[in-house]
Amino acid sequence: MVERNLTISPTGGGVGAFVEGIDIAAGLDAPSVAALRSGLGEYGVLFFRGQHLRPEQHIRFAEQFADINVNRFFKAVDGYARVAEVRKEPDQSRNIGGAWHTDHTYDVKPAMGSILLAKEVPESGGDTLFANMYSAYESLSDGLQQTLAGLKAVHTSRHAFGAQARYHRDMNGRLGNPQAATQDAVHPVVITHPISGRKALYVNQAFTVRFDGWTQEESKPLLEMLYAHGARPEHTYRFSWKPGSIAFWDNRASWHYALNDYHGQRRLMHRITLEGEALEGCCA
Repeated sequence: MVERNLTISPTGGGVGAFVEGIDIAAGLDAPSVAALRSGLGEYGVLFFRGQHLRPEQHIRFAEQFADINVNRFFKAVDGYARVAEVRKEPDQSRNIGGAWHTDHTYDVKPAMGSILLAKEVPESGGDTLFANMYSAYESLSDGLQQTLAGLKAVHTSRHAFGAQARYHRDMNGRLGNPQAATQDAVHPVVITHPISGRKALYVNQAFTVRFDGWTQEESKPLLEMLYAHGARPEHTYRFSWKPGSIAFWDNRASWHYALNDYHGQRRLMHRITLEGEALEGCCA
């Protein structure tokens, strides 16, 4: 169907835009998909309200943007192998995604984006923070931009999803397949975004371990400075969930951080991850 009333409006915060005038369950026409793709590249995250999707509708929406990446670590929704479950039960203390990160940077072809749908949310808490990696890069000094332009960084999943990783052990069966946590990837520290053509900072606290050709000890001070800089308030937006809310984020332009402030309450989300491509450096 044609979404003639589709609007994309900036959040007014440091990242993201709200999409209105759209009914995802009813299906989208090609111009609407193109508008959303362009908006995703421009704003880094698109937020939707009132989209109570069944898993097959969630899948259909995702497939209009890219092939679906079947996450090899997350538990799948029963009967839907391509939809991952992001869950925290009232008796669990640690949540999934409780640190600044962007998804799948440990893959040689990192995920393009993720579409997270709220199914059950706590009465209070459970918001997600997002950060803008365009503005994080653009607000660095000229000298530091020049330094970073020639660097690459090593990303890995071993310390998060491997069998010996504390994070994996703390997930109480919500993650699996630890034997697959053996891959590393090397990406430019500053990328040219495939949709917008803008430069974006591409390191993250969860999966980046060092600069390529540097030791971890040498890398740590500069990486920590970049992490603190990217999380500055002027780059961020805090999204409050309701059942049927969707956040569709571009992993090449944003970070996210799931707040763990709802102990004793249940939070259940469905996530679909979209396949991406090898990333080009800013000066390629």
